[in-house]
Amino acid sequence: MTDHLAVFFDSCVFDHDTGEGFFEAKPSPHLPIIEMHPENGDRVRNMHGILKQGPIAGALDWYQGEIASRSDLERFHTVAYIDELASIPVTETRRFSGTTVFGPGSYDICCRAAGQAISAANHVFAANNRIAYALVRPPGHHAQPGMADGYCFFNNIGVALETLRAQGLRRAAVIDWDVHHGNGTQEGFYQDPDILTVSLHMNHGAWGSTHPQTGDVDETGSAKGLGKNLNLPMPFGAGDAAYARVFDQVIAPMVREHHPEVLFIAAGQDANQFDPNGRQLLSMTGFYELGKRARALADECCDGKLVLVQEGGYAISYAAYCLHATLEGVLNRAPSLPDPLAYMTDTTDELDQFIERMKKMHAIASER
Repeated sequence: MTDHLAVFFDSCVFDHDTGEGFFEAKPSPHLPIIEMHPENGDRVRNMHGILKQGPIAGALDWYQGEIASRSDLERFHTVAYIDELASIPVTETRRFSGTTVFGPGSYDICCRAAGQAISAANHVFAANNRIAYALVRPPGHHAQPGMADGYCFFNNIGVALETLRAQGLRRAAVIDWDVHHGNGTQEGFYQDPDILTVSLHMNHGAWGSTHPQTGDVDETGSAKGLGKNLNLPMPFGAGDAAYARVFDQVIAPMVREHHPEVLFIAAGQDANQFDPNGRQLLSMTGFYELGKRARALADECCDGKLVLVQEGGYAISYAAYCLHATLEGVLNRAPSLPDPLAYMTDTTDELDQFIERMKKMHAIASER
């Protein structure tokens, strides 16, 4: 029987209004043209469209999931932080940082986005389907338990994972291949020995008070969680082959050793070669291979239980194509859409040195 993938989606996510400006910043008085904030509804409209109209449409089963409840959110986020977001008037726009815009009515939309992730996780954990994907915005992986960051307000994967733990889940792994460090997910599970968090990202470092984590290889977890956080700050322009090698040589062995019951993927496409927010030069082929590897690892380690949640991806057209390629890999289907844009050559000169540095750091952590 052909594999099917459950897709959880609520059209209200289109309505999260991040406004316009100088890319993600406030408008410049010196420019006559302002542009949409990069985290806008059109990026997800294209993702929705290619899944509805593209070659894998027949393999997708669509659902509208629940709305995350207050108790759902409190499993990952602090009460004070949730109160802060809930108290913002529905007509107000507020910037939580220079880039992170909470628009009119965004609280309800954020609850709906988190709810789709929860519903996808529940669908997989209850064995209704072994693989599910939540098509949501705003993204979530930068949202820490008590802080918004990087376009994110509720940590969709963190909330969904904690919901499963309330139902008896013991161990899980999160692989985050969004181009930015998944600092919020790292922060939420940094001392937790039962949750392996992996972030594969460009080497951008910390970016201020809302993102104090560096994303470097020495952030390996603390207390009982020491050794359970793996950061892979990839060289700029790493490309398809580098990502595949790091997945095979570093990520997969650690996930196997952890023995997760469910594998979560923070599935951003902003590592693509045309993304305005990334510099990693992945093509559709690179994302296809990541999806294929995630599926194989889930099949090997956790009876195929795989939950993907949408994160970044800001090249409005190309990110949608990369999403389609990702899900074709997850479905074990042959690639069916040709890459409509030019391909960028891989550069992997620094990779061997980087892998040895990372292995040494984690060997030291595991010996403590």
